[in-house]
Amino acid sequence: MSNEIETTSWNAVCSVDDIVPNTGICALVKDRHVAVFHVNDGGERLFAIDNYDPNAQASVLSRGLVGNLGERIVVASPIYKHHFDLQSGECLEAPEKSVNAYPVRIENRTVWVGV
Repeated sequence: MSNEIETTSWNAVCSVDDIVPNTGICALVKDRHVAVFHVNDGGERLFAIDNYDPNAQASVLSRGLVGNLGERIVVASPIYKHHFDLQSGECLEAPEKSVNAYPVRIENRTVWVGV
């Protein structure tokens, strides 16, 4: 018998059509600022990480530039340009300043984030 408690609940954020491809938006989910990114690199993929950049101490990651470093899809913070992996939330330049990553799904064109 597992003692793990299911802590993730799915929260509707917006329509996938509300997010311009290869950009992000900020959503308030359970009192957390969550950056949701719509990446179109031949397929439609969504990612969600904390919007708060611990390096800049500001809620700005949803406004960063989306791109890739090697095989990793990243967002560059608009203030100090640290790169955050969109799948894991890892800060590539300062791993100790990584952020949370959240599961995302699309259901009937609605974006759902698990927090």
